[in-house]
Amino acid sequence: MRYLVERKARNSVCMSNAMIYGAGAIGSFVGYLLSESAGVDCTAIENVALLGRKSHIQKIIETGLRIDFPEGHKYLRFRHCFSSLDELCSSDFFPKIVILCVKTYSLGQVLNEIMTSLALKGNLENADFILLMNGMGNMEIFNLSPNNVFEGITSIGVNFSLDGSIELKGRGKTIFEDGIGPEVKQFLKERFEEKGFEIEFAKDFRSYQWNTLFVNSVINPITALTRKQNSVVISVSLKNTVERLSRNVLASPIRKDILQIEIMSLILYILLPQKPL
Repeated sequence: MRYLVERKARNSVCMSNAMIYGAGAIGSFVGYLLSESAGVDCTAIENVALLGRKSHIQKIIETGLRIDFPEGHKYLRFRHCFSSLDELCSSDFFPKIVILCVKTYSLGQVLNEIMTSLALKGNLENADFILLMNGMGNMEIFNLSPNNVFEGITSIGVNFSLDGSIELKGRGKTIFEDGIGPEVKQFLKERFEEKGFEIEFAKDFRSYQWNTLFVNSVINPITALTRKQNSVVISVSLKNTVERLSRNVLASPIRKDILQIEIMSLILYILLPQKPL
């Protein structure tokens, strides 16, 4: 009986183990969101591992991850920090969930690293993968296994200040596809809501992806030229420019249901979930 209780406890802990692959700005913040202890009383976080750029990870190992919030800042210490898959494979950390927060252009390289390492026969053997990335076509690039790869998008705004330090800039909703397993889904829901962040599991996840892609196609050129934040697109002086650019984007052969959505309403729909702090 005692053995069964201990085994059940170990399985429960294992279920909550998550690794962030690509722990930059948003990835490091997701590590905070999924943490059980969130560094309470300087306790090292056990259930979340960070894998990221060496200089960033080294700073976190030395001084902890600093997160700047509107009300102040906090330092979080993580027991498991890696700058390569080799380091993961030589550790005692076996994640149930791997959340990838990388740029699309590096996703193919990440897949190659995973496939050529020993991780899939070791530490990542039983892991589900979630691509928490904006944009389309990521599943086609990361064709590891359709049975344990899922997608998500987020409107949370996080800035990378410097190695070991990030800043929360906007609170937004994070949306995952509904096909994620019930245990993983429950774990994500509990952790996000515990930290006060919105989460949704959408059956029509592709529609959210298309909407985000459309809005980014309008917003990104304007913010690049004006060198201002996203909210610049709803300024009165740029209203005509935004509408013209939106119509040019809509002229491309994309989903027909988007064509029925009023342009500025869709832009506001994407912008407003990221509430400025």
